[in-house]
Amino acid sequence: MLTSLRAPTEPLMVHNAVDPKPRSQPTLSVGAVAYLNTKPLIFGLEDRLEGFANLHLALPSQLASQMQDRRLDIGLIPVVEYLRNRKDYRLISDAGIACRGPVWSVRILFRVPPEQVRSLGTDEGSRTSVALSQVLLASRFGRLPELVPFPIDSEPKDCSADAVLVIGDRAMNPERFRSDFFFDWDLGEQWFLETGLPFVFAMWVARNSDLDDPRIIESLEASRDEGCRNVDAIIAKYAKSYGLSDQACREYLTHYLQFRIGSLERQGLEEFSRRCGQLGLA
Repeated sequence: MLTSLRAPTEPLMVHNAVDPKPRSQPTLSVGAVAYLNTKPLIFGLEDRLEGFANLHLALPSQLASQMQDRRLDIGLIPVVEYLRNRKDYRLISDAGIACRGPVWSVRILFRVPPEQVRSLGTDEGSRTSVALSQVLLASRFGRLPELVPFPIDSEPKDCSADAVLVIGDRAMNPERFRSDFFFDWDLGEQWFLETGLPFVFAMWVARNSDLDDPRIIESLEASRDEGCRNVDAIIAKYAKSYGLSDQACREYLTHYLQFRIGSLERQGLEEFSRRCGQLGLA
């Protein structure tokens, strides 16, 4: 954040008559994920929330648990967690993470043809991607594979499952795994080919009874808008730390991902909800 410094020649103004009132303590807790795909959504958000809410960063699964335990009032959570708790949660903003075709950063690597998959290694970083994998395999081939835990800090080749779900930078470089996996799916692309609809990965939600401050929604959407206008600043700050070239980072944030949840995204969300419900996943 830029601050304005007083010019050396400007006289210092001292006010002794009345002490300033102390700032009120923040009353709301807001949680988000510290991944690259959330950077446009939380651009300047901490400053916007100052004085009435605190911003906390954590893994998606941790955010979901913190919402359930009432340690968070508002969270940018995996969309499957919203679907599993619709009676307690409500969507509060059109800011979120979605794709209208390939997403690039969520992928299944196959050792066997998809119709033969009996076990799926699941990246612990994303519950929504696990559910999407199950939905697609069930819809295409009637398969509900056994889920095999796959620690986020281990290599896909170390997982013995027939197929392995990967997210993040590993999914963005599938050529690294060609010697161990012969085929892969971009899950955003596969969902779009099957339904013709966008896929929503995460959205801002609040517990039904806990949001009464309109500044929250204004802050979430203003941060999204400013973040989308300042993609170059995000690239300059984060691209190298995520192992991406500036061009690859720009394509990811401007071509592959969508940060506004419109009517088509809502339709995609409801279709995903319906399919999860049929499989007992939500």
